Amino acid sequence: MTIASGETSQQSMTWLIFALLTVASWGVYGIFLHKGSVQMGGGEVARYKAFLFVGIAYFLIAIVGPIVMMLVRGAEWTFTGSGMWWSLLAGIVGAIGAFCVLLAFGFKGTPTVVMSIIFAGAPILNALVEISTKKQWDKVSMPFLAGIVMAAAGGFLVVKFKPHGPPPAKKVAASGGVGGGDVK
Repeated sequence: MTIASGETSQQSMTWLIFALLTVASWGVYGIFLHKGSVQMGGGEVARYKAFLFVGIAYFLIAIVGPIVMMLVRGAEWTFTGSGMWWSLLAGIVGAIGAFCVLLAFGFKGTPTVVMSIIFAGAPILNALVEISTKKQWDKVSMPFLAGIVMAAAGGFLVVKFKPHGPPPAKKVAASGGVGGGDVK
């Protein structure tokens, strides 16, 4: 099957593969970040140590990766001022968001709750900002609004009804009195 642009239908769906790979990566990001900060040890500072390694990973993937791809593709090494500014701004807000995930964990947020709020709220905000900047409010349909409401409701339901593990075991105090035998 040929698409109007000359691409096959398989080629035109390549974006979906990468979108789903992003879902897979970001779907475990919070869990891995939380586990890394817990495993780092050292209380609150451990979160910052973990985020330092997130930064190292960003360096490896976000700097080395594009350089290699540009070299392989023989790209020109010219950049526009506005392109650099918007891309830098995207990196700043992305890094702030990633750091705020870590801070949310520091204030007793769990990966299930924090990431559910983020992944329900971010697409809603993205859609609303995009519609606002393109001034397309007159093109908003009821099914679109229903999708916004369902995304918000879905995030709420995941947070509200997340599975809970068994209650913590009660600690048994050792008897310090006369004849204090072994506590079983």
